[in-house]
Order: sequence, then C-alpha cells, then structure tokens
Amino acid sequence: MSETPRKPVHLAVYDTYADWETGHTTAHLTQRGHEIRTVGFAAGQPVTTMGGVRIQPDLSLADLRPEDSSLLILAGASLWDTGDDLAPFAAKARALLAAGVPVAAICGATAGLAREGLLDGRAHTSAAPFYLAGQPGYAGGERYVEADAVTDGDLITAGPTEPVAFAREVFARLGAYGPEVLDAWYRLFHDSDATAYPVLMAASEAGDA
Repeated sequence: MSETPRKPVHLAVYDTYADWETGHTTAHLTQRGHEIRTVGFAAGQPVTTMGGVRIQPDLSLADLRPEDSSLLILAGASLWDTGDDLAPFAAKARALLAAGVPVAAICGATAGLAREGLLDGRAHTSAAPFYLAGQPGYAGGERYVEADAVTDGDLITAGPTEPVAFAREVFARLGAYGPEVLDAWYRLFHDSDATAYPVLMAASEAGDA
C-alpha cells in the first residue's frame, strides 16, 4: 500500500517579513522531507523581506485551501504593526484553524491573530503581554502564557526572540522528530549543549533524523 503524500507546509511571505524567525523551521522541515511553499498576496509578485531578500511567492493567498495544507507559518513583519495590510493573512489563519489545519505565528504575526480574535480562547504567548493588550479587540489576556513558545491544539505562538523554540513546537506538532531527538535538537540549537550532538548523529545514522 502506497503512503499518502504529505501536504505542503505553507510559509506566508510579505514585505518586511522577518527572515530570521522561520529559518530553523523551514530548513529542518525540508531536511525531514516536507515541501515548503511560499504564499503571498499574489503568486509571482515578489516581496522584499526585512533583510532585503526578494522572494517570489509560489501561491496566492486566495488560492490557499485548507485541504491542501499541513500547516501555515506566519512570521513577524513591520507591516503587522503599522496597520491592517496583512489582515487577510490572519483571516486565512482563521479559515485554516476552523478546518483543523495548524497555524504557527511568531512575533508580530501574533498581534494580527489577536486582532482577528484567534487568541481569545487559546493559550498563547507573544513578545510581552502589553504588546497584545494594545491590539484592538483583543480579549485574551487571561490566556497569555509567559513562555518561549506555546502550543494550544492547532495554534502555535512564540515571541520574537524565540525562533528555535518556535521551530521545536512546529516539529512536535508535525511529528518531524521523535521526543528524544527533538529534545536533543533543541538542546543543541537553543542551548549549545554539545552533549546533544551525539544523540542527533546516532539518530541520523539510524535514519531517525
């Protein structure tokens, strides 16, 4: 019996996208056999990241269907804090979550989700409580968690200084690594714990990483 093909992981891209926040996530998912597809306002219409890198989206936001995705990643961007230009991405996150598709948001993207009302009933984190408290319509203060990254069902959130913890939560949600290997991965990349390296190497040689 043939194995069911994996659905792609979708990475939202837009002008001022914070390049560094999703690098660990996408690089290691790719190494684990996941296809990463970029999603912008319009397919083929380049965007420029905060780091000055031009990205040409694979897919338009309007064409992203929940049934075609295994997870949507939303990174921070200056545009999240200067208006509602990126609100359509938060609305798409709502549609995916309603269909049972995980969404992972880091940094300013959490503010977009807060304005969309997606954090009110879910445990979450962000840069700081006051950052979300200032978002119009946000009523999720009681669900805020002081943590590097938080997973509540299909929603993953993280603050701007925690790209490695963010990646760990995504890997766990998608089953990219087993618990022992995931712990070693995090200790190596987050804590620079050299004792984690042999665990990763042994798993790689065994075909588990």
